[in-house]
Amino acid sequence: MAGSSLLLLLDDITTLLDDIASMSKIAGKKTAAVLGDDLAVNAQQLTGISAEREIPIVWSVAKGSFLNKLILVPSALVISAIAPWLIIPLLICGALFLCFEGFEAVWHFLHKKELHKKKLHKKDSTDKEHSSNEDSSNNVPITPPDAEAIATLEKEKIKGAIRTDFILSAEIIVITLGVVSAQPFITQVGVLATVAIVITIGVYGLVAGIVKLDDLGLYLARKTDSASQKIGQGLLAFAPKLMKGLSVFGTLAMFMVGGGIITHDIAFFHHISESISLSLGSSVVSTIASVLYDMFIGLIFGALVLIALTFYQKVRANLAAK
Repeated sequence: MAGSSLLLLLDDITTLLDDIASMSKIAGKKTAAVLGDDLAVNAQQLTGISAEREIPIVWSVAKGSFLNKLILVPSALVISAIAPWLIIPLLICGALFLCFEGFEAVWHFLHKKELHKKKLHKKDSTDKEHSSNEDSSNNVPITPPDAEAIATLEKEKIKGAIRTDFILSAEIIVITLGVVSAQPFITQVGVLATVAIVITIGVYGLVAGIVKLDDLGLYLARKTDSASQKIGQGLLAFAPKLMKGLSVFGTLAMFMVGGGIITHDIAFFHHISESISLSLGSSVVSTIASVLYDMFIGLIFGALVLIALTFYQKVRANLAAK
């Protein structure tokens, strides 16, 4: 009797594990696009740091990501059980934050370009004597930032990366929850936990590999055989281009993910998206148009959030001045 009970228990456990594995595969396919964006955004967030600090910072962000999942998985299960209507508003709030971060990055980039143009114009309009003085002053060695400034910059990058990871992770968890919503509670927990662990290890393992790609290139370039040297030189040439490309794609991904959430969860924008897809038919062009539409919506809402925040800050400053 005891033996048969044990066999039944083992059979139940095996069935449960099979269910978790199969549902996790389905959830992985559903969240593949978001995972690609997650990878690009996190790699972009970690650009501009010194080589020796890359892995420690990636590890710090990965730990923050695990903590995010530790908060998100139980929260998603509780909200799904007692207030499922709250999931979409929370997702939209997260989407607005992503759109804002993306637009803020674009705004800063355009602002820097404008300042650079003004600086060049001002330099061209000065006389030769002033220009020569300016050139001589430019030759003065720039004092490198102190350790405290570097530590502050690192903390800001880590916090920013963890914040962005929270929003992207929330969407992944919600998509996964939608896949397993009809399954028993224990299966939901198993699938959510599996997906959370696997995507965190996968994403940050790839991020660590990407940021250390130049070190691998340098290592191979110093080898004695010509094949390794060529591969190393190729990696050294490719790594900066990859990081620059990921920086651009990471910003675009914020618009794609944020705009995509808004488009899919707000009926008005969803109907427009469907109309575009129906008019173009089932084709690659339709898919591209849908992605561009999501990015456009993300860009618009990012601008609106930035305008609203700027207006709020000005009103608050005026009230404080009075």
